[in-house]
Amino acid sequence: MIGLKLLVSVVDEEEAYEAVRGGCDILDIKNPREGSLGANHPSVIKRIVERFNGEVEVSATIGDLPNLPGTASLAALGAASLGVDYIKAGLYDVKEPEDALNLMSWVVKSVKETYPNVRVIACGYADYYNIGSLNPAYLPSVAWRSGADGILIDVKGKGYGKVFDHLDVEELTRIFSEARRLGLITALAGGLEAEDVAVVDKVGVDVLGVRRGVCDARSWIGGRVRSEKVIVLKRLLKELRHGPVSRPHP
Repeated sequence: MIGLKLLVSVVDEEEAYEAVRGGCDILDIKNPREGSLGANHPSVIKRIVERFNGEVEVSATIGDLPNLPGTASLAALGAASLGVDYIKAGLYDVKEPEDALNLMSWVVKSVKETYPNVRVIACGYADYYNIGSLNPAYLPSVAWRSGADGILIDVKGKGYGKVFDHLDVEELTRIFSEARRLGLITALAGGLEAEDVAVVDKVGVDVLGVRRGVCDARSWIGGRVRSEKVIVLKRLLKELRHGPVSRPHP
């Protein structure tokens, strides 16, 4: 087994450098001030892609989206044109499975027609019942039927607990098991920290997404990503597969 990939959400080049220095596998560019999947400015995405091209994979969020397929598809195409490896679309103001399928179909078509190698990730929210959003149990079907490449489950209300406070391990395991059966990439985020690594591994996903857990302050917005925290988390992920990593004696 390859093991969990570590995705670190960053807001600018400085944070991207810290994340790469710490050993992240995927740089995820977002704007937390606009929400859990808030979109950053194209110029920021472009600079980060140009600087770290070939070192790590790069993803970009296109927003906690309203149920506007045209708007979403145009945003997705714009992000794909900047050279990222993944596009993440948040199904925020989308409650019904058929509406989610329609929106994701537009997004996938807009990206794949011009950038067939860019992978599209359908994103749902563990706290869906608080925000009137799509039940994440529908995510695997929506992603597969729309032609998307994977799913992510995150949390919209960052001040109201982490992902496990909204969906239990058994339910998450069922959702991701279905996604894997359909051949989809699987990712989990939502207030996760080093203490959650073993549980995330038990759930069985491909990608662990973090921001607050590798920041210098327990603030998703006010904190700054620090390489030393990324190093600690990356070491824990390696130990899941290979046992304790040897460290030099002082």
